[in-house]
Amino acid sequence: MSRQKLGQHFLSSPAWRARIGNSIPAISDSTWLEIGAGHGEMTEFLARIAHRVIAVETDASLAGRLRERASAWPNVEIIHADILKLDIGAIAGQKFRVYGNLPYYITSPILHHLFQLADKIESIHIVIQLEVAARIAARPGRRDYGYLSAFCQFYAKPEILFRIPPGAFRPPPKVSSALVKMNLPGERATLGIADDAAFLEFLQNSFAQKRKTIRNNLRSIYGEEHLDSALAACKLNSHTRAEELSLSQFAALFNLLNPADKP
Repeated sequence: MSRQKLGQHFLSSPAWRARIGNSIPAISDSTWLEIGAGHGEMTEFLARIAHRVIAVETDASLAGRLRERASAWPNVEIIHADILKLDIGAIAGQKFRVYGNLPYYITSPILHHLFQLADKIESIHIVIQLEVAARIAARPGRRDYGYLSAFCQFYAKPEILFRIPPGAFRPPPKVSSALVKMNLPGERATLGIADDAAFLEFLQNSFAQKRKTIRNNLRSIYGEEHLDSALAACKLNSHTRAEELSLSQFAALFNLLNPADKP
């Protein structure tokens, strides 16, 4: 499959590579997982600042050529694999950081895959579509705030560092990109959620139809009486929409609707 069909655009501009590199923490004993290593546009930089680099590339020919280049980088391991099928935890070890130039169409699945190892990840720096970056970093009450925002902020603290124009890439994408930094942990560390999977399902249901109120999205799941009681206890009214709620408000409502001692 051609690289363009895989949705990847190579970061060909040396100036933009340098700017991204200057935004990445240079910690000599760190391990970095690089997603979408390509021709090694950023791999060589990571090799200079890290103790260990695990560069993952899904294109076999690119991985082969990069493996040849990596013979000069003793701390770099090239893995030809689909990141979504890779057992990252078994390869990366106890603690690691992530850099990636992510294919736009699978940004969300990759983040879901990574956050399964949230306790092992120290930071994430990813180049992604600007529109998706805006959704990830959006705060409650903003138009872009939705499930992806709440999901990412549950696990990390997202921040858009800067925009990257299409001309920085070859082939140039049709949209602008951005470098997003996520330091971990996110709000998950303080919310008192006992079951992450159940809470994330609750978030998905809450945002199921953004035009609907949270009451309409959840009433078939919890029943109107139970839901109305929980909303009132959280000082939320029947017209409240999911996009208005902070993660702490979601957590309070979730814990009332799903008590830990429920039989």
